[in-house]
Amino acid sequence: MTNHNTAMAMKLAALGGAALLLAACAAPAAPPPPCDACAAAARAQSTADQALQAAQQAESDAQAARTAASSMYNRSLHK
Repeated sequence: MTNHNTAMAMKLAALGGAALLLAACAAPAAPPPPCDACAAAARAQSTADQALQAAQQAESDAQAARTAASSMYNRSLHK
C-alpha cells in the first residue's frame, strides 16, 4: 500500500467509527417492558375507578341533601 492509500484507509476507518458512535448516541431509548406498562395501566384504572365511585357517592349525597333541604323548606311554608 502506498502512503496515499494508507492515509485514505485511516480516514475511512475514522469516519466510519465516528458514524457508528453517532448512530449509537442517536438511537432512541428503549420503552419500558410491557409488563411494567400493563401494571401501571392497571393501577391507573384502579385509581380512576375509585375516583369515579367517590364522585358518584358525592353526587348521591348532594342529591339527598337537596331533597332534604327542599322537604324542610316546603314544611316550613305549610306551618
